[in-house]
Amino acid sequence: MKQTVSLKQNRDFRRIYSKGKSAVSSCLAVYCRKSRLPTNRLGITVGGKIGNAVVRNKVRRRIREIYRTNEDKLQPGYDVVIVARTRAVVTSYAALERSFLQLGDKLGFLRREEATKQ
Repeated sequence: MKQTVSLKQNRDFRRIYSKGKSAVSSCLAVYCRKSRLPTNRLGITVGGKIGNAVVRNKVRRRIREIYRTNEDKLQPGYDVVIVARTRAVVTSYAALERSFLQLGDKLGFLRREEATKQ
């Protein structure tokens, strides 16, 4: 994550949930909010209903890698929270990535030239 900082504070997550924009798919929910920072901040949430710790960490690693590989397609200055839904466990990596990019385009934090390629 070259230009991304992790979100760790509960108040930051709550602020994005309440005042940010959101979009959902069958396997992911993405919340975003414009920030005044020159970098992006990323938070990943995987609930306890998803499975045991091994399964939750696997889903978290997949989401983090999807974000990292597509980071150059994102506009700077956004706080992004990705929430894994229960179907994320059985969804393929390619489908998760496609879902993330579609939701990013819908929310408007993808760069314009990247959004038109899809």
